[in-house]
Amino acid sequence: MSAHYQIFHDTHYTYDSPVSLAQQLAHLWPRPCTWQRCTEQTLQINPTPTHRRDELDVFGNPLTRLNFERPHDQLQVNARLRVEVLSRPPLDFHESPCWDTTRSALTYSGRPLSSAILEACRFRFESPYVHLKQTFVEFSAECFPVARPLLLCVQVLMEKIFDEFTFDEEATQVATPLVEVLESRRGVCQDFAHLMLACLRSRGLAARYVSGYLLTQPPPGQPRLIGADASHAWVSVFCPVLGWVDFDPTNNVQPKLEHISLAWGRDFSDVSPLRGVILGGGSHDPEVRVTVMPVEA
Repeated sequence: MSAHYQIFHDTHYTYDSPVSLAQQLAHLWPRPCTWQRCTEQTLQINPTPTHRRDELDVFGNPLTRLNFERPHDQLQVNARLRVEVLSRPPLDFHESPCWDTTRSALTYSGRPLSSAILEACRFRFESPYVHLKQTFVEFSAECFPVARPLLLCVQVLMEKIFDEFTFDEEATQVATPLVEVLESRRGVCQDFAHLMLACLRSRGLAARYVSGYLLTQPPPGQPRLIGADASHAWVSVFCPVLGWVDFDPTNNVQPKLEHISLAWGRDFSDVSPLRGVILGGGSHDPEVRVTVMPVEA
């Protein structure tokens, strides 16, 4: 079983004053995975960049580097994608090792570590938006009883965040500290993913931030609105037996056919769809429009 999607991701900057020089990093190409493939992709950029280079970042995500060396007062970056998402094999969470056994496996104790463990260990530590604190250990304590299988613990943690937090687009900004999110119990998908990462990593487990898109359904009888969707974020947890397993705390589901993976890293700062540095420009806020449309194969 599979699902096919047409995705439009449009970003428009209007600057108060001309930008004389700019460098931008774009994570707008879906990452090739065993459960998805991108069959069409175009990137429309106005003004035309002076230099463009497509490569992979340190985490293996497709990355586009854009340099602008001529003055401009607007920047338009439009990604057009066609993606096929495939069904993932069902997992028995009871087959995962105990969470404390997993933590021990991720801890260096003088024995050689496998390449998979070494790769996972880069997602165990603090990152710009995910700090490790005892507060997060205490918040998630009931989810991690001794000897419970790892993925069952993670599932309970996902359910706890979903049940106790309210989705509120006005409650937070990109840099709102997680401690404030925990206190207010409000935020958006990025906050909930960061919080889940903090709870897992504070216990010595490996988890990464996944950015992507989610197919949303319009209200009954209403048409699908162009540009009304948004980027989405969830979490992937490393299990030594079953590999990386995804969890979406915003919706209390395991990502399946409705989730399109774009990139993954330590947190949002590693995989922001478009970020950069500019000389000039004054104040500016981007206008972002995202559309995810199901299409026939």
